[in-house]
Amino acid sequence: MPITIPVLESPRLVLRGHRPEDFEAHSAMWVDPLVTRFIGGQPFPRDQAWVRFLRHAGMWQVMGFGFWAIEEKATGRLIGEAGFHELRRVIEPSIEGSMETGWALRPETQGKGLATEAVNALLAWGTEKFPGKRATCLIEPDNIASLRVAAKTGFREFARTCFQGKPVILLER
Repeated sequence: MPITIPVLESPRLVLRGHRPEDFEAHSAMWVDPLVTRFIGGQPFPRDQAWVRFLRHAGMWQVMGFGFWAIEEKATGRLIGEAGFHELRRVIEPSIEGSMETGWALRPETQGKGLATEAVNALLAWGTEKFPGKRATCLIEPDNIASLRVAAKTGFREFARTCFQGKPVILLER
């Protein structure tokens, strides 16, 4: 039986499941080098954006959590995504078994507190639905904006390591 993805609301945002009609906006976001510079480092071709899009739907079905599409309330426009995943990353120390938290916003919406607003909403949901489950995130040291969002939402550094040849900071809450 398919899981119903909850809808979360914050003052300026609606976090909801991805819909097929979201794909064009999703694909346009992931081809933007300003979005991907700290998430893989390279723009995602359309086919890779599609795999990511489908991964979001599958994560909900398998894990009971996943990523939400972030819709701006004022315009109804898709401006990003945020949520939890379990990617089974080969990394030391391991974060497997945690709710790895992530977020990405279109460049023109960054710097307005929207990521913090979205992450606070999803963390409140995650704490309620999965009490006691560890939340983690993996952020490149040069990604100052995401490190600020992580700090504002209660994440604290617990390790520095490398992932896919790049230095990363592991955080938890």
